[in-house]
Amino acid sequence: MSHSPDPDEDDPSTIPAPRPVFHAEQALLGALLFDPRLLGDVTGISADSWSTAPHAALFTAISTLPPPDPDEHRKTTAWLNQVLAAARKEARGLSASYLHTLIQVCPWPRHAAAYARMVEADHARRRLQAAADLLVQTVHDPSLPDPVQTVLAQADALAAVVDDIATRFPPRSGVLPRTPAAPPATVPDHAEAAEEEQLLLATATAHPADIESVRWLLAEDFTQPLHASLWQCLTTLARRHEPVDPVTVLWEAQQRGLLHDGSEPSDVLRLLAEPVGSVEHWGQRVLTRSLLATTDQTGRRIKAYTGNPANTPVQLVAGARRTLADIGAIRTRWQHATHPPLTQPARAARADPVARRAPAVSPPARPVAAGRTP
Repeated sequence: MSHSPDPDEDDPSTIPAPRPVFHAEQALLGALLFDPRLLGDVTGISADSWSTAPHAALFTAISTLPPPDPDEHRKTTAWLNQVLAAARKEARGLSASYLHTLIQVCPWPRHAAAYARMVEADHARRRLQAAADLLVQTVHDPSLPDPVQTVLAQADALAAVVDDIATRFPPRSGVLPRTPAAPPATVPDHAEAAEEEQLLLATATAHPADIESVRWLLAEDFTQPLHASLWQCLTTLARRHEPVDPVTVLWEAQQRGLLHDGSEPSDVLRLLAEPVGSVEHWGQRVLTRSLLATTDQTGRRIKAYTGNPANTPVQLVAGARRTLADIGAIRTRWQHATHPPLTQPARAARADPVARRAPAVSPPARPVAAGRTP
């Protein structure tokens, strides 16, 4: 996504050049102004590819105006004047002196294709950065009526950006991005998350038979380490078909060495003694929160990748795809949680076209024994 400063900004030559891509853009524009025929060697570049509005305006003018006669172009500035007039409609700060500066700072016009590849690479980084930033913003948008579906749609949009970049810069195996660790994911309503986890643990302790119905929930979905440990104890006891109640869960936690964090046994017993609602309901709540946290962490990690200009588009694609796999894994579990599989009869009916077309037939009425009312 290109940067769009005020069209009335000062001459672009006074704009700070914090990144090498600014010089690559200048070199490319200088090459095209010097020899417009080189535009045929430039691919993958559009008005959105530039980091400043003046550069985008100049490229648009160069690529849309009819090219000049080469001999005439070497003798006069008529075509350059037309480019300037067209570009100033979008960036009034442009001047004739800046166009001449662009031509002068271009080292070798015949390297235009290489300069274009540099511009395209930095644009790919900015596109990915913008998509990751939008994903994180979506996770934390409290106004969404359906946060999970909206967030997953935004994750798909980010994945589409990654795929598009990959077509332009085919990835190579074993090339991962260089970057520091991303900041930890932020989970909104921390207190609410802890309360819902406690309700899940207490309800599962009171109804251990229902634990099997939430096999899609993992210990890693919990925000509290103690809660994650207790969930492991519950699932272990249920899998062994052993008695489940607050005391047996507490004992299992001790046997597994999970009470060394200072948790008091009485606190654990109290936590497990107040069931409310259903295991599936609280399990879905915990999983939903985990999905949003995973998506937030994914967006932050990709933003960290794009924040390092040393990472090439190939490295960004490799890192982003590996990170997006985390969303794919938890999305699969969330779909299992919210769309349970069909029962065997329903699956057979859906697979059998004849069964789908057959009209419903009522069973024959059963005779009523004498002396009994139907």
